[in-house]
Amino acid sequence: MKLKTLLVTCLACASLLSIPAHAASSQSDSSSTNGGPAFTLVNINKADSSALTSLPGIGQKKAEAIVSYRELNGEFQSVEELGNVKGIGKRMVERLATKVTI
Repeated sequence: MKLKTLLVTCLACASLLSIPAHAASSQSDSSSTNGGPAFTLVNINKADSSALTSLPGIGQKKAEAIVSYRELNGEFQSVEELGNVKGIGKRMVERLATKVTI
């Protein structure tokens, strides 16, 4: 009987100890290093128009323009090169700079 009580107590303690560790790890998975929500960078050299529309300010037409530009000119050499795409200006490039990669 004492052995059964000891075993149940040990299992209860072990499960309680694992809860805070799990909560802390899931919290860090859902936020970036600056405390904001985590997100995946969009690779402008690989993304299709559907993925590009997930970016703020990029609708279907601009996404298609990015893909067309890439098909005609080859891969982007820098994020700033997005400014060469019709309908994307300097301000848009600045807003997207932290959300895209090449």
